[in-house]
Amino acid sequence: MLDINYLRENLKKLKTAAKNKKIVIDWDQLLKLDDQRRKLIQEMDNLRNQRNENANLLKDPKKRTSALIKEGRALKDKLASLESKYNLLLAQFEEIMVKVPTIPSADTPIGKDENDNVEIFKWGKPPKFDFKPKTYIELAEGLDLLDLERGAKVSGYRGYYVKNEAVMLQMGLMMFALNKLIAKGFTLIIPPTIVKEFVLFGSGYFKGKTYNPETDEIYKLENADKLSDGSMQKESKFLIGTAEPSLLAYYADEILEEKQLPIKFAGFSQCYRSEIGSYGKDTKGIYRVHEFMKVEQVCLTKADIAESDKIHLEMIEISKELHQDLKLPYRILQICTGDMGAGKYKMFDIEAWIPSKNGYGETGSASNFLDWQSRRLNVRYKNSKKNKNFVHMINNTAVPSPRFLISILENYQNKDGSITVPEVLRPYLNNQDKIGPK
Repeated sequence: MLDINYLRENLKKLKTAAKNKKIVIDWDQLLKLDDQRRKLIQEMDNLRNQRNENANLLKDPKKRTSALIKEGRALKDKLASLESKYNLLLAQFEEIMVKVPTIPSADTPIGKDENDNVEIFKWGKPPKFDFKPKTYIELAEGLDLLDLERGAKVSGYRGYYVKNEAVMLQMGLMMFALNKLIAKGFTLIIPPTIVKEFVLFGSGYFKGKTYNPETDEIYKLENADKLSDGSMQKESKFLIGTAEPSLLAYYADEILEEKQLPIKFAGFSQCYRSEIGSYGKDTKGIYRVHEFMKVEQVCLTKADIAESDKIHLEMIEISKELHQDLKLPYRILQICTGDMGAGKYKMFDIEAWIPSKNGYGETGSASNFLDWQSRRLNVRYKNSKKNKNFVHMINNTAVPSPRFLISILENYQNKDGSITVPEVLRPYLNNQDKIGPK
């Protein structure tokens, strides 16, 4: 959440940002609740001072009277009543505050939806086939690389099996990305995929303050945990949709030293998404699925927009390299206000060419949140003057397994239905240069 004082000082800009991001906020109610909150805080502070004075007097036997004891009890009861009232008011205040967006960068396009995103870069030319190309589903079924029917039988809607050389292609993609990120100075991490609620709230994966199954594309686990003493604990746990939340929460409630920054994490994980918002879209195949593998980039920087912007672009360059190393035609879109999340300052999507779509499909997304996430997760750093600031947090996809696999199968297909293996991935397939019929 943003700082309330910052909100009051930049109210006009924030109202514009919310309007452009299509976020409805009752600003009058928010400010009214803040006024009430501040007033209650002052009243509680005054009561605590009175209670402390009363307690000090009661320590002196000569001053300890029944009237003084009665006054102490009354102060305690009144304070408890105010604290209860404050907690209710705070919950109402925070319910609105969590919706307040980051003001987007000056160069972010103003737009209503994905149709207003702006193409800013394009690389490579889509292949021209001298035969009728097949879809990745046709290719994969012909080469026994995917089994969608049995995947649905075992896992349900959007379930799938990856088989044979496609397994090595997929794992090769992951390793290729991780090796590149090692060379770029990233720390490799396999993070927890089961996380507590604060992790997903802090990273912005809930629309509101708490999980809402109607809007949040997150899987919630219902079973309780058995603790070391044998007792059962019922705490909300969730499956992550990307390594980003786990990586961002690594330093939650900690204070870093400025010399530690920037911190660069490369996270490999299985990812889980309920895809409730994609009903009726891409219903066949693996373009949109409930679980997949991904390598994610996450960086923490000083609270300096110039620096976090610079690292944001460096992370995108890595994604560009990955596409170019694989010789996959791709483009980069700068995302408009109406298609970006509340906390995002600047956002780009990377899309690879998919012949069966006769267009591009998203293979990555890169976002700079400034300190919107770090305030929620309470990740700060101490500078040389001992001042504490919230870090800036940036994320970017390196490689998601299904869509890179789709693009490779279709762009590298041959007339006989075989697939040429991209040169950089051949070491992961025992130097095999082609995947042919069994």
